[in-house]
Amino acid sequence: MDEQLYPRSPILMVDDEVFLLNSFELTLNDAGISNIETCNDSREALAKVSEVDAYIVMLDLSMPHLGGEELLEQINSEHPHIPVVIVTGNNEIDSAVRCMKNGAFDYLVKPVEDSRLISSISNAIKFREKTEEIESLKRKLLTKELEKPEAFKQIVTQNDKMKSIFHYMEAIARTSEPILITGETGVGKELIAHSLHELSDRKGKFVTTNVAGLDDQMFSDTLFGHKKGAFTGALSDRAGLIEKASGGTLFLDEIGDLQQVSQVKLLRLLQENEYYPLGVDEPKYADVLIVVATNRNLFEMQEQGEFRKDLFYRLNVHRINPVPLRERLDDLPLLINLFIEHAAKSLGKPKPTAPPELATLLSTYHFPGNIRELQSMIFDAVSTHKSKILSLDSFKNAISKNQQFFETKSARMSEDSDGLVTFGDQLPTLKQVQNELISESMKRAKGNQSIAARLLGITRQALSRRLKNENEKDD
Repeated sequence: MDEQLYPRSPILMVDDEVFLLNSFELTLNDAGISNIETCNDSREALAKVSEVDAYIVMLDLSMPHLGGEELLEQINSEHPHIPVVIVTGNNEIDSAVRCMKNGAFDYLVKPVEDSRLISSISNAIKFREKTEEIESLKRKLLTKELEKPEAFKQIVTQNDKMKSIFHYMEAIARTSEPILITGETGVGKELIAHSLHELSDRKGKFVTTNVAGLDDQMFSDTLFGHKKGAFTGALSDRAGLIEKASGGTLFLDEIGDLQQVSQVKLLRLLQENEYYPLGVDEPKYADVLIVVATNRNLFEMQEQGEFRKDLFYRLNVHRINPVPLRERLDDLPLLINLFIEHAAKSLGKPKPTAPPELATLLSTYHFPGNIRELQSMIFDAVSTHKSKILSLDSFKNAISKNQQFFETKSARMSEDSDGLVTFGDQLPTLKQVQNELISESMKRAKGNQSIAARLLGITRQALSRRLKNENEKDD
């Protein structure tokens, strides 16, 4: 596998002192900043900016032929989107002020400490990434077309809210910052993470793990790996998931369940892009996109001291919140057909036909388990069906069981709350309430009396009588 270069376009270093260029390149390479181009003739620098498609320019001021300040003005005039970091022996304040006024991103005075150089270049890269993300989002506001629709092939949807999320994902996928995916159980957070990996164009693997229930040593060993003899039972060297995902994406699920002591280690990984395998004193560079997911409210957790504030804000740079199924009911027909096909293939059965009422019936259900719950419902129905048309009974039974559970739960909660109904100053009559309920149930059931009756908890015959009585009164 080819080494993944970072950033994706080169950093162009311009200085007439070749030994300094070599020294800077080694320093940045050790920090994982590996895509470097050098130029020791300032007369060639401007042409090389275009030739290599420079991401960042490092520029000395005191050079023969063409001075750094003049070159800075030319770069900013022709390539205003490229951050320029001045690295010079000139420590005069006037020089620094002029350069910053002329658009320099940073001004470093030689000799430059390694940590200062790495920090400045890293900040310039992040600034360029943010600028590109903003420009990408602006472009996507003007078009509805996705640049890489194939990256979303595993996510079946025609919902506008989900498509908006896809546009945002395309805009941020090449970031070096962590990405946080939040949302209810079953909404497809891992599919979102996999699409982000496809969009990032990273050459490495997509590696995933669930961190819930891992104690600190298991978390460290799983992510960072260990050296032989690091602890009892460590009989050989073992690569961690970060190393296995090098040049790719590491997806950490259930991050809200991570122990506090492990949160510190994850924070350091995100801040420094380096880690220590167990039993090793020298850090390793982490060339990996970190994507994390949780169904818990991290904001509330950090307010209550259950999750580190610094880690929360470090993770909350890019946030994706997939739409729950009850808010994308227009996807039901697509998902029903897809899951019936998958279930039939998995079970080795002929694909049954979905009854026309199925989508309407399912649209009245709130789906606490989201798409995963729908998939399970359909698999169960296909596994027990015996005719060409899929029976509704399996779905009705599943919905009834879940509704009974949530009704019991709601009843317990209502002891300390106002319940399901809110009243105004004037109480409606029983007749008025009945008519409103019947009207709303028929609307949600799209005119299907059987489904409306189930929503009301009465028989179809009872609903039919009430509707008939109301119609006779209207006549």
